[in-house]
Amino acid sequence: MQTLASAARAIRTMVPDRRFGSVVAVRGALIEVEGLAGVAQIGSRVEIDGANGKVEAEVTALDRDVALCLPFTDPVGVGLGSRAELAAGQFSIRPSQAWLGRMIDGLGRPVDGQGPLPNGADPQPIKAAPPAASNRARVGHRIETGVRTLDMFVPLCIGQRLGLFAGSGVGKSVLLSMLARWTQCDVAVIGLIGERGREVQEFIEDDLGPEGMARSVVVVATSDEPALMRRQAAWTTLAVAEHFRDQGLNVLCLMDSVTRFAMAQREIGLASGEPPATKGYTPTVFAELPRLLERAGPGEPGKGMITGLFTVLVDGDDHNEPVADAVRGILDGHVVMRRAIAERGRYPAIDVLKSVSRTLPHCMNDEQNATRLAARKLLSTYADMEEMVRLGAYKAGSSPEVDQAVALAPQIEALINQGKHDQGHADASFAALAEILSGGAAPDETLGIAA
Repeated sequence: MQTLASAARAIRTMVPDRRFGSVVAVRGALIEVEGLAGVAQIGSRVEIDGANGKVEAEVTALDRDVALCLPFTDPVGVGLGSRAELAAGQFSIRPSQAWLGRMIDGLGRPVDGQGPLPNGADPQPIKAAPPAASNRARVGHRIETGVRTLDMFVPLCIGQRLGLFAGSGVGKSVLLSMLARWTQCDVAVIGLIGERGREVQEFIEDDLGPEGMARSVVVVATSDEPALMRRQAAWTTLAVAEHFRDQGLNVLCLMDSVTRFAMAQREIGLASGEPPATKGYTPTVFAELPRLLERAGPGEPGKGMITGLFTVLVDGDDHNEPVADAVRGILDGHVVMRRAIAERGRYPAIDVLKSVSRTLPHCMNDEQNATRLAARKLLSTYADMEEMVRLGAYKAGSSPEVDQAVALAPQIEALINQGKHDQGHADASFAALAEILSGGAAPDETLGIAA
């Protein structure tokens, strides 16, 4: 019966005929193909004969009898009259348990030099629709991330989607590596979208390590790759995560970064003739962002969940720039990282007062919520008076609340200061925070860290 089922699947994937066209123009990265009218659709794959072999491309726009295609690789060797063959169906991959511990590109091909990838039984579409809102389960219980600031002030729950917003060089990648190693999950799917090429091996060897890699699938598209491959890598990341979710597993999906996905979509849109809108971003950017991000989250009842952590590179440290503003409105919480905090040497450089988790207060018990709110109030008071205290304009004893904030805020800052190899634990962190608020021991006495 298994043989018959396999044969039936193979027959269903066969096409009765083959359709060909020819290249009539190459404009930058855009390849125009004639002869596919009536059969080519948006998202169709095309294989173009080049001097150096086949060039895979995707139909991104249609203009009368011409299919506008963007290649997944450098289109060197493609010329006028080159033959283009329409491939069967939309692009899909076949993930399996054997993919754990492997590194792949946006097309699901291995790039780690460890040989071919064993394929699973069923195809997984690269670009799938999110689960229907009426059929989704609810967000699950709180999970530990190992990052004290997040566990105490911006908690993460199973099936939640959280954004990490920061400018360049503020510590997003380091924070992401801490979350990749320590966050509780069955499987981690990590998408490195538009990253620096030299950082890929550093992330895998130094940050993930053998133990973290054993439970992970890493999808890579570096910054030098074509825009279509960078966009495809983001879709593939979610497709792999959806496969493991449908197996009933709790999946941690990390993507660095959503901004580079948006930039890739902008390049594709502009090449296809879309008009630029807000700050040069085309309308399809703001249509594709929710379609990508909504694929993470709770699955249908009885299946697993995808807990999503997405980094957003804010342009010029402007946290209200278009992509950051759009993503913040889609996700279930945002973590704001500020350059001023990093410059004074406190890492992770998370601004506790500007960060929000939309699962609060229900994911914490009453005692933890009371401790968290008391600490936030104290930090807010200190932030309001910080400049006056530094300038000597505040006289000690004028306000008991300010005096308490001046005395205790530095201890809270020391508690949430954390190195990349210093794993935190939620219960111990809350106990240390409660001790500080009660005027007791300093953080180094309770957690063994430097104050």
